[in-house]
Amino acid sequence: MRRASRRTGAAGWIGVCLCWALASGGCGEKAPPPAASGPAPVAKPTVTGSTVTFPAGAAQLASLKSKAVVAREARTVEMTARLVWDENRTVRVFPPFAGRVVRIAGQVGESVRAGQVLATLASPDLGQAQADAGRARADLALAEKNLARVRELHDNGVAPRKDLVQAEAELARAQAEMQRADSRARLYGAGSAVDQTLALKSPLAGVIVERNINPGQELRPDQGGMPALFVVTDPARLWVQVDVHEQDLSVLAKGAAFRLRVATYPDISFPARVEAIGDFVDPQTRVVRARGAVDNVDRRLKGEMLATAVFEASQPGGVEVPARAVLFTEGSYFAFVDRGGGAFERVQVVPGAERAGKIAVLRGLDVGQQVVADGAILLQQLLRTGSAKTESE
Repeated sequence: MRRASRRTGAAGWIGVCLCWALASGGCGEKAPPPAASGPAPVAKPTVTGSTVTFPAGAAQLASLKSKAVVAREARTVEMTARLVWDENRTVRVFPPFAGRVVRIAGQVGESVRAGQVLATLASPDLGQAQADAGRARADLALAEKNLARVRELHDNGVAPRKDLVQAEAELARAQAEMQRADSRARLYGAGSAVDQTLALKSPLAGVIVERNINPGQELRPDQGGMPALFVVTDPARLWVQVDVHEQDLSVLAKGAAFRLRVATYPDISFPARVEAIGDFVDPQTRVVRARGAVDNVDRRLKGEMLATAVFEASQPGGVEVPARAVLFTEGSYFAFVDRGGGAFERVQVVPGAERAGKIAVLRGLDVGQQVVADGAILLQQLLRTGSAKTESE
C-alpha cells in the first residue's frame, strides 16, 4: 500500500511540474490580436469654399469626366421658315357691292395686267350709285339755269339781292353733290348709263393665285367671313417668314444676308435678306417672328413652301463647352473646373447660345481649362451638403 501511494504521489507531482513548465514557457509570448472584421473605412471628399477635393483613389473619381474648353468657331444656325406672298405686291379683290356673278374672266395661274377685268357682276347697289350720279348732274344743270335767270332778274332790278344769294348757294350745293356722286360711281368703274354692271378689275399686274367665285353666285359683302374673290400677286419676289428661337436672336440683324434651302432643290441655296424682326416672343411657341425677302424671277419657289433659313453665326470671343457641363442653381449658371489632384472648383459663368449639345460661354472660362462634363450634378450635391455641414458645425 505504501509503495502504491508513493507511485501515485510521484506521478501527480510530475504532472504538476509539466503543467507549470508549459505555463511558464508560454508566458514569454503575446497573444495575437483579434482579426479585424468588416471593410476598411472610406475616405470622404472635403469641401473648402467652392472647391470639392477627393482623396487619391476615391471611387467617385471614376464617375467624373472632364472635357477641354475650346474656342468658339464660326458655325451656321438653321431656322424653320415658310415662303409666303409679298404683301406689298399682293392684292385681294372683294366686291364693293352686293350682286350676282354674271361672267368670270380670270382663272388661277393666269397672268393679268393692271386694270384687267377678272369678273363681272350684276349689282342693283351699283345701279343706285349710277342713278345718284345722274340725278346729281340733273340737279346741277337745273341750279345753273336757275342762277342765270335770277341773275338776269337781279340785274334788271326785278329780283332782290337775297334771291341771287340763294340761287348761288343752291348751285354750290348741287356742284358738291354732283362731285360726290360722280366720284363714287367712277371709283367702281361705272359709266354714265345706269346699267348695274360692276366689273371687278385687278389693281396690279401679276398672277392669279386664288379664286373663290362661281358663276351665278350671289355675293353679300356685308356678310362676315367671306374670302377674297381673287388673290393676285407678283411672284417675282417672295417673303420668308422665319421662326427664331430666343437663343438665336443674336445672329439676326435687319439687312443681314442668309441662305434659303428647300427640299425641292437640295443642291441649291437661294440668297435672301432680313427685312424685319418681331418685337415680342410668342408665348405659345416661344419664338420670335422675323421676315425676309427672296428674289424669285425664275419662279422656282412657290408660296407656302417650307424652307430652312441658314445664318452664318460667326461671333468671335468666348469659348464653348458641352451643354451638360453648365448648371443653373441658386439663380446663376456655374461650371466645375478640374484643378487636378482630385480638386474641382465651381466657377460662375455667363452662357450664350446652345446648339447641337454644346453651349457658348461668354465669361468665366478660358481656353485650355478642363471642365466636368459628366458628374457635375454629383459635385453640386457634395458642395451643397458639405456647406450645410460646415454651417451646422
